[in-house]
Amino acid sequence: MNVLLVYPEYPPTFWSFKHALKFINKKASLPPLGLLTVASLLPHGWKKKLVDLNVAFLKDEDLNWADYVMVSGMIVQKRSASEVIQRAKASGKFVIAGGPLFTTSYSEFPDVDCFVLNEGEVTIPMFLKDMEQGKIKRFYSSDEKPDMMCVPVPDWSLINLKDYASMSLQVSRGCPFNC
Repeated sequence: MNVLLVYPEYPPTFWSFKHALKFINKKASLPPLGLLTVASLLPHGWKKKLVDLNVAFLKDEDLNWADYVMVSGMIVQKRSASEVIQRAKASGKFVIAGGPLFTTSYSEFPDVDCFVLNEGEVTIPMFLKDMEQGKIKRFYSSDEKPDMMCVPVPDWSLINLKDYASMSLQVSRGCPFNC
């Protein structure tokens, strides 16, 4: 199984630091921690490739290689996410989406084949179980919050650490004030 994980591009906003990063010879501010963690939740026998559009271009050969395309991002990345989904669908790929953008706006993405929403540590195993049985649903969701002690270490091997200005470390989930 070949899975292509794609992190959409940030527009030139506060989040991108696009112009400032040139001064320190970096391509992006932070790595796509969510997708790197998702990669660790996928079966070990699967081949995984991550394309962070803030660091590299999505090539046709990346899409041709993939059996599945997984997309995750934040609301500010909506336009780029839509473009990724359109390209993946044009290549005949099964598209799986999750993360804040899709959890809040899944109805705006009719071309996505499957939404794995909320906390991936809970919903990805549900998705994988159904996939094994050949019964993939369109939506996977849960209100359950995982114990942070059970969150796997992100698969850092999928990126070039030198492309990023800083690294991130997850120590909690969501806003403590229920934002």
